[in-house]
Amino acid sequence: MSQNQSNPVSSSLPESGAAEGASPQARQKRYGIAIVGNDKIIDWLLPFLESYRATNSALPIYLIPYDDNVVQTRRAAEIYGATFVEEEPKEIDRLANELYPGIFNNNRRRLRKLQALALPLDEVAYVDVDVILFRDFSPIFGRLEAGKTEFIVASPSFEYVYNDRRSAYPFLRDVLLFNDGFWVTSNKYLKLSDFIETMAKDAEIFHDVRKRGQLFAQPLVNFVTHRRGVKIALLPNVVNNASHESYYKAPGISFSEGKPLDPDGKEIYFCHWAGATALPSRGTFDPAWTEFSKAAWARFGK
Repeated sequence: MSQNQSNPVSSSLPESGAAEGASPQARQKRYGIAIVGNDKIIDWLLPFLESYRATNSALPIYLIPYDDNVVQTRRAAEIYGATFVEEEPKEIDRLANELYPGIFNNNRRRLRKLQALALPLDEVAYVDVDVILFRDFSPIFGRLEAGKTEFIVASPSFEYVYNDRRSAYPFLRDVLLFNDGFWVTSNKYLKLSDFIETMAKDAEIFHDVRKRGQLFAQPLVNFVTHRRGVKIALLPNVVNNASHESYYKAPGISFSEGKPLDPDGKEIYFCHWAGATALPSRGTFDPAWTEFSKAAWARFGK
């Protein structure tokens, strides 16, 4: 068993603003990363894990299974020191079945990312696995603050959350719409039970406003945070010199010492191949992904 598996709090970072002279336990919070994967997307999972190893191996990482197709996924978790989450997400699957009863199981399981909210962490960074990490996530943690910054996102998403009927609901008119491929929060501010309770009361509104077209988790995560008034902040507004950019087709990207910068010189923390229909090959970020992929497969062994 890896160090992360046996002691997931051992990589905790000092809590910002802790009182001088407090015990080590009082000065620390448990921070970690959560991902979802299975063998079908092993070609994405392995480069992600290799990038995690290169940039964030001091942080515990939890791998939530997308389904039961996880023979290779379990092996990858062991190699990279990830904690494989064994608990079956019955409440999440039940919610998915209720919200999308006529939808094929593979799509409903996209809601399993919500299991990140039930992990034994004080703050969790959920990240999709069609991503590679470029920078240490340490500066991202310890930024949450009640009533001000309760849910951190990297990128807005204006087209893929709601339809035009959102204007009929005042609580949705001036909210920040975001890509749910990356977020940081605490179960002090957002819990799995919040999703269940909100859908029990407002599922009709949700279905009225949600964007269709193979979108399942993203409209839901947006809706629940908006309906409950969770305070959402963009990464650049809470981390000095951080970029909001993460899209793999972003223009004007440069690299300094192997790490990407946006056109304004802001630091890009990760690249997300959101909506990609093929593995990376010829884009700006693709050489870095290819190197991580080669290293990962060499470590994994085909």
